[in-house]
Amino acid sequence: MSDGPATPAIETYHFADDGTVPNNTLPLVVYRGALPDCGDRAAFCEAMFARNNWPDSWHNGIYSYHHYHSTAHEVLGIARGNARVRLGGENGRSVELQAGDVVVIPAGVAHKRESASPDLLVIGSYPRGQNPDMCRAEADRHDRAAAAVAAVALPASDPVTGGAAPLLDCWSRKPGQGPRQRPV
Repeated sequence: MSDGPATPAIETYHFADDGTVPNNTLPLVVYRGALPDCGDRAAFCEAMFARNNWPDSWHNGIYSYHHYHSTAHEVLGIARGNARVRLGGENGRSVELQAGDVVVIPAGVAHKRESASPDLLVIGSYPRGQNPDMCRAEADRHDRAAAAVAAVALPASDPVTGGAAPLLDCWSRKPGQGPRQRPV
């Protein structure tokens, strides 16, 4: 991470399948303060994601309804402002995100904006080769979505560091299982 802060604080959150949202056995990973306080955090974030094989970024906010992607993992960089985001579905957890934070959301993990500052700007992206769908938290979609989530490959690299750590280290084991194979 030569361009950013030396060591962002890492937080992980686990969310179980609730019958409506499949969530994922992989933890959601938050990197606190991963984006430097530079002149243009959005441009820095977009370039960092592209350099680390999470290309084709978008600029926007976070939807105000529970949604998830069953066909791709997602990274969100908070370029400006702050937001409180409900993660893991209705019975999940609210997490405060602020400018400089990055969050990697495994396929299947629901997320929605509960509140945000008026200046919120989010840069989002997906691993190279993964194409996101858009799923709302609806019980009738659950089984089909859960099967798709289980088939999503690990990304080739961490969107912040470009290496394996810390993301792929956090994702190397599922609870109760041996190591997951990393992509080659």
